[in-house]
Amino acid sequence: MTERHETILSTIIKEYVSTATPVGSSIIVKKYKLGLSSATVRNIMKDLEQAGYIFQPHISAGRVPTDKGYRYFVDSLMQERELGKGEQRALQTEVLKLKAEKNRLAKTMAKMLASMSDSVALSGLIDSDAVWDFGMSKLLEQPEFKETDHVCQVASLLEHIDENINKLSEQAENKEIDVYIGGENPLGRVEHCSMIISGIEFPSGEKGVIAVVGPKRMRYGKNISLVKYVKKLLGSGSLVLLLIIVL
Repeated sequence: MTERHETILSTIIKEYVSTATPVGSSIIVKKYKLGLSSATVRNIMKDLEQAGYIFQPHISAGRVPTDKGYRYFVDSLMQERELGKGEQRALQTEVLKLKAEKNRLAKTMAKMLASMSDSVALSGLIDSDAVWDFGMSKLLEQPEFKETDHVCQVASLLEHIDENINKLSEQAENKEIDVYIGGENPLGRVEHCSMIISGIEFPSGEKGVIAVVGPKRMRYGKNISLVKYVKKLLGSGSLVLLLIIVL
């Protein structure tokens, strides 16, 4: 992977995250002004496709990132997005206000994270049956979830999430943060989604996990920053499980 290959892969992912539309060489040349000719861009895209980083969903379409392409981006190219001061203050205020009330804190964190990421969010407590969700209709507005198949995959994952809390906790144990892309998901068949997961800890010392689940074209830098910041506020591990389906 040369620097040019990395630049084109990053550009394709950036454009696809923004538009959810296959990306052609003409868009890259006209919109991103990389100083590369159309022929050069086409050749690099051909290399990336042959190496399995992008694919063509149908004849005459542009290219879409594969799981391998997203994995390379997350591991080697992505820049985390620093949370704005307003976002930080809002999260800090709620944690300080509600840190002694675990149920309300879990619910409020999910609601705020849903709002900050313009997403659907669920939260639940590991040692109880309490579960909250916010903004589910937002998910169904996304292009990926116009297909019934894709909706069914996510619905199945969420329907059985309470049965998989221990498995999620094991996955997150002793890790700063982990990212599962498409078929890597430890909870089952959700090829069109990615999950960001981390162990966290409430002020009470009880442990659990926080996870972000959303389309593979999610804004990884921003969502990883959100998870890390909540983890920092609460401690190093939580009894709360937060699932944010990010758009």
